[in-house]
Amino acid sequence: MAVVASAPGKVLMTGGYLILERPNAGVVLSTNARFYAIVKPLYEEMKPDSWAWAWTDVRLTSPQLSRESMYKLSLKNLMLQCVSSSESRNPFVEQAVPYAIAAAHALFDKDKKDALHKLLLQGLDITILGCNDFYSYRNQIEARGLPLTPESLAALPPFTSITFNAEEENGQNCKPEVAKTGLGSSAAMTTAVVAALLHYLGVVDLSPLSKNEGSADLDVVHIIAQTAHCIAQGKIGSGFDVSSAVYGSHRYVRFSPDVLSSAQDALNGTPLQEVMAAILEGKWDHERTKFSLPPSMNLLLGEPGTGGSSTPSMVGAVKRWQKSDPAKAQETWRKLSEANLKLEIQFNILSKLAEENWNAYKCVIDICSKQRSEKWIEQSTEPSQEAVVKALLGARSAMVEIRNLMRQMGEAAGVPIEPESQTRLLDATMDMEGVLLAGVPGAGGFDAVFAVTLGDSGSNVAKAWSSLNVLALLVREDPHGVSLETGDPITKEITAAVSAVHIE
Repeated sequence: MAVVASAPGKVLMTGGYLILERPNAGVVLSTNARFYAIVKPLYEEMKPDSWAWAWTDVRLTSPQLSRESMYKLSLKNLMLQCVSSSESRNPFVEQAVPYAIAAAHALFDKDKKDALHKLLLQGLDITILGCNDFYSYRNQIEARGLPLTPESLAALPPFTSITFNAEEENGQNCKPEVAKTGLGSSAAMTTAVVAALLHYLGVVDLSPLSKNEGSADLDVVHIIAQTAHCIAQGKIGSGFDVSSAVYGSHRYVRFSPDVLSSAQDALNGTPLQEVMAAILEGKWDHERTKFSLPPSMNLLLGEPGTGGSSTPSMVGAVKRWQKSDPAKAQETWRKLSEANLKLEIQFNILSKLAEENWNAYKCVIDICSKQRSEKWIEQSTEPSQEAVVKALLGARSAMVEIRNLMRQMGEAAGVPIEPESQTRLLDATMDMEGVLLAGVPGAGGFDAVFAVTLGDSGSNVAKAWSSLNVLALLVREDPHGVSLETGDPITKEITAAVSAVHIE
């Protein structure tokens, strides 16, 4: 009966801040870092007196945080009530569970509702596991005296425990110190839980045979994950992180926030089933265009270890600047949109060139991967190769423009979108052999840097970063979105960790 679903983390390559407002677009890359949710019945069979129950049990286990929470779920109004220590609560799962069940009620006929009721009487046992890449293990690596390299990260067992801050000498009231790498763990976790629940309850079929990119089932997962994520956050964000967790890498334009206005009705006592029915029928006007990195290009993510930035406070500062100097803000955003589009166009040209003449494309990538960018122009001996070099240099120049404009916006708003330390690091990175471009992902700040590298040059960049006290993560682009893991080869990688936490 166990269902295992996974959803990927993300890197927002372009569109930081702009993506908050329609019709601005952003390019979001999904990654090989995945959150897994395992859903199975809490009890093997229905208890004889369970037909009279008004509540059922839900257990949520998060082995990496050494946490287990117990809840009572009202079968009438789908309210979820925590009956264990409030320390261990997870607001994202607490919204994902009732909204997923409400969707089942909204979409099912009477027979299916009866079957749903019986299934819920067996309780729900939910386990969540996040790949190590979502969390920072830099402190542990340094504490063990290991070098700051991807090899040190790879030596950690899968789903390593999150370190604890032992502030109390007796070890009581220890809160997990959850330092993150900015891959959108809450969106990936929410999406994985929603997907696993919906498949388990029979609302959607995510098996590989039935799933395709335009699948209506994926759209249902997307709507419920966006709703639960927004409610848990207490605000309606742009939703790009949930969108990439569901659909994988793409170019994204946000949905109109009004589509979630009926979610407020739940707070005013409207039954959740009715609220969810209205949300499912709402006009979801987000736009999604296929996008992924061209062949033989790799995403590399680095953790400088200079302390995190608070995205909400940076977004707030940029919004205040927009209000105080609307003309300048509008001009900056217009230029940024143009630069973002230039970069997208160059990437699309490169993908097309690879398709049309693979040999010429691969030849240029192989040569350029071993040289710094100023030498690339010398490599084109024929028109087909020249076109590849021209597009590579066009992509670089667009990224330089994006970085300049993001820096200007940060200075005007008084926030460190690309702080000086990051500028030095990114300039040094873009000067390395085989590096196409480098930047700060998403809202920027001190959290992370990314690079797009050519061919096999990534390992040399990782070594160079290590000497600059930057930890290269094991994260790569993986354009696939949410996935059902039952019988999938990916599960082999997690088998040891999964069995270690006693999931049947």
